[in-house]
Amino acid sequence: MKIALAQINATVGDIGGNRDKIAAAIERAKLAGAHILLTPELALTGYPPEDLLFRGDFNEQIERELDDLRACSHGMTLVIGHPARADGYLYNAATVFRDGEILAIYHKFSLPNHTVFDEARYFTAGARACVFEQDGVRFGVNICADVWHEEAPRCAAQAGAEVLLVLNASPYHIGKLEERYEVIRERIRENGTAVVYCNLVGGQDELLFDGGSFAMNANGQLTHQFHVFSADLHFVELAQVSPLAGSIAPPLSTEASVYQALVLGLRDYVDKNRFPGVLLGISGGVDSALTLAIAVDALGADRVYTVMMASGFTADISIADAREMVATLGVKYSEVPIKPLFEHFLAELAPIFVDQTTGTTEENIQARVRGVLLMALSNKFGQLVVTTGNKSEMAVGYATLYGDMAGGFALLRDVPKTLVYRLCQHRNRISPVIPQRIIDRPPSAELRPDQTDQDFLPEYDILDAIVERYAELDQSVAQIIAAGFNDEEVRRVVQMIDRSEYKRRQAAVGVRITPRGFGKDRRYPITNRFDTNT
Repeated sequence: MKIALAQINATVGDIGGNRDKIAAAIERAKLAGAHILLTPELALTGYPPEDLLFRGDFNEQIERELDDLRACSHGMTLVIGHPARADGYLYNAATVFRDGEILAIYHKFSLPNHTVFDEARYFTAGARACVFEQDGVRFGVNICADVWHEEAPRCAAQAGAEVLLVLNASPYHIGKLEERYEVIRERIRENGTAVVYCNLVGGQDELLFDGGSFAMNANGQLTHQFHVFSADLHFVELAQVSPLAGSIAPPLSTEASVYQALVLGLRDYVDKNRFPGVLLGISGGVDSALTLAIAVDALGADRVYTVMMASGFTADISIADAREMVATLGVKYSEVPIKPLFEHFLAELAPIFVDQTTGTTEENIQARVRGVLLMALSNKFGQLVVTTGNKSEMAVGYATLYGDMAGGFALLRDVPKTLVYRLCQHRNRISPVIPQRIIDRPPSAELRPDQTDQDFLPEYDILDAIVERYAELDQSVAQIIAAGFNDEEVRRVVQMIDRSEYKRRQAAVGVRITPRGFGKDRRYPITNRFDTNT
């Protein structure tokens, strides 16, 4: 028996377009002799549809398109993920079609309501197993979070399931594939059923779905592992109730995995929102260099426009390195010096700033001049401004509102600075596009003479470790200090993180690549008086 897995890249709300992708997969599966086609979770609407689910017209179109897919089921069995209304309730559902008829409907048991998930806001939990027979084999159906808990897989096994089909919209973060293996093996040990796991692929705002569909036999052995970060139709063959050994894609390094995730996340955000291309300010620094490399890999050089906005503090080598990189990549490039604009601002403010010390205010004016120029170009030509700030900067507020934070997509928002350097080195191993001097130079915002980031921040390996422990793992100040970090440094960093929440709320959305990003994952009140330093 052959099972087809439609690892599609669905777009939220594009119900007709998603239906077309599913229908195309059905035709390919039939031609390949597949008996069953399995889609990802909520494949018809894309995931997560969020408050679109409250719209009556949205749900009416779901019913129409689902009926069209039912008509496609002649000659095979289809398992399709979609929202479903029944008895006045809304369910995260999977319908099993065969030969133009509804064979069964499954309602998801486990509705995740943590990290990036909010399913309890929309759906009612199901409570009944779904098992159907195909050519003598009994298949159970589960949906995504169901298999992260015991109940739904156990109910399927008790109802006679020999093979578990799992529809998924499981978002990516570093190490997620290994977590899935561990969870599925635990369910297999408990129930003794083989598992066929079909996952969504593609970007949806900050979420990135990596695909990576796979199959395991009843011994927990991986029999199939399909490629990540690409849409395709894959096949798993069964001998009775056991998947036969098939293709296993080699694992990616952390750097390769994150780089591909960022490429796909940017490409899908730009294309699904119909932007003609992207615009970014380049500085000759490492963050903008990595952003530029990813943008070209995602969209092609002809859809990337770069601007160097040198100030009186910009080093000659920064301009030279930026020119070298844009020449290597072949992108459109302009230079707009900001010194005259900056000096005009200072002249206008001089009567008000009289007797005031020069400092952060003047540095921020430079960043905001650049932000105004980038947004003007975006308004005129339509490209999406991609900001270049990283997670380390977002954590401690080392970024300027309406300046270097101005833009529509923050590509590196969840990428710590130490990982930025590793990603640059990874990209240069593929082909050298980032000048080595950019990677080797001490990082600097170049907003005053001889400035470096470490004038204000700890070394990045220390900073990133503190940020991870405090913002991702919720460790207390005392726990971080007990782990060997400097008392004063920890307290200063934690204070900066807490004080910068208001900035992060105004930052553009960006690709989530860690288990806990500054977005849906972490919802801290801006106004609060809990003292984390006690």
